[in-house]
Amino acid sequence: MASPTRALPGAHVPRIVPILNPLVRRLMGAGLPFGPNVLLTVRGRRSRLARTFPVALMESHGRRFVQSPYGEVNWVRNLRADGEAVLTRGRQRERVVAVELTPEDAGPVLHDAVAPYLRSRLAAPFVRLFVPLRRDATVEDCIAHVRLHPLFELRPPPGED
Repeated sequence: MASPTRALPGAHVPRIVPILNPLVRRLMGAGLPFGPNVLLTVRGRRSRLARTFPVALMESHGRRFVQSPYGEVNWVRNLRADGEAVLTRGRQRERVVAVELTPEDAGPVLHDAVAPYLRSRLAAPFVRLFVPLRRDATVEDCIAHVRLHPLFELRPPPGED
């Protein structure tokens, strides 16, 4: 079975990610906070087994989003196939529906979410590890980035909003 972090050609998953993810997942599962990160659990598209991994949760204008920093990885394909996931932060679990945004819709969201951090001398080097955009990145730059790095909005299931 393929690694949940294996990307398609053109995307690069750093070698340390498959090593660190199980450790981070365990620590977060025990309730240790990791900044904007949450655990996202999605059913495998073929196995239907639950797969859990850490992702950064972006919030903008009262909406929540996750983006794949490594492109078309397995969790992205699983989330597309299932459309539902469970977010876990500490002991709090929440079912969500995932809606993939088009690059044209996702570009402004990404721009609004990361632009302040890209202008920060402290935050920019860390943010660029996952979203390699320039300090003066435009919405068009963000749209181009999202074409290779899918972005999903996470919404409450129907009837639970």
